[in-house]
Amino acid sequence: MTTQSPSLGIQIMEVLIAYSRNPTLKLRNQLVELNAGLVRQVAHRISRQCCEPYEDLEQVGYLGLIRAIERFNPQQGSAFSSFAIPYIRGEILHYLRDRGSVMRIPRRWQDLYTKGKKLRKELAQTLGRQPRESEIAQALGISSQEWNECQLALQNRLLVSLDATVNQAHDGMISFGDTLPDPKSQGQQKIQEDRLQLQKAMSQLEDKTKAAIECVFLWDLPRKEAAKRIGISPMTVTRHLQKGLDQLIALLRPQAA
Repeated sequence: MTTQSPSLGIQIMEVLIAYSRNPTLKLRNQLVELNAGLVRQVAHRISRQCCEPYEDLEQVGYLGLIRAIERFNPQQGSAFSSFAIPYIRGEILHYLRDRGSVMRIPRRWQDLYTKGKKLRKELAQTLGRQPRESEIAQALGISSQEWNECQLALQNRLLVSLDATVNQAHDGMISFGDTLPDPKSQGQQKIQEDRLQLQKAMSQLEDKTKAAIECVFLWDLPRKEAAKRIGISPMTVTRHLQKGLDQLIALLRPQAA
């Protein structure tokens, strides 16, 4: 995980707040310069798993950083580095997929991804609901960030579906299927980004409001059952739902824009 010094973090947040109020090119360029280390770190890590030059990946990563700058909401109270890294990594992975590069996914991540899919089904049966990504990561014994990176890497890799050889690489053959982009993974990446935004917005709700939304909309429980679990009346559940939805709309509207 990338860590920034407290003074740098404060400086970045001050500029982010200024940019959210007055999004000028000068402020955006300043934010790109202040967060260049995030791009270099992600580009360096991915460059060890593919054949593309590091410099090309770095340049593409800056596009992801700019997307993150434009979509970040300082009022959410989250660290910008945690918000920006998925955008930077996603932009680079999209570039690699479109280029037809063959990603070398670490064997450990392949095993974790397979175990994670199995755990997702087991936890859903045990919990009576779909498990959170953080719960799957905890069950695997890894951090949430590594689990997210593992999923992104596996979801964005090219699927070998055609055997026709179109090129000879120094370490083997590349089939036509290797060069085809996977449209489905692009949708999965968008879902992952939306889920991240929703999780951050949910974390800002009051405990009972958050619990009401989870029980009714995520776990699909009747309002009477939700009321019993939370320890409030069904009428109060309804009030919390309306309040929570209004707050979520207000929090997510700037990101959608």
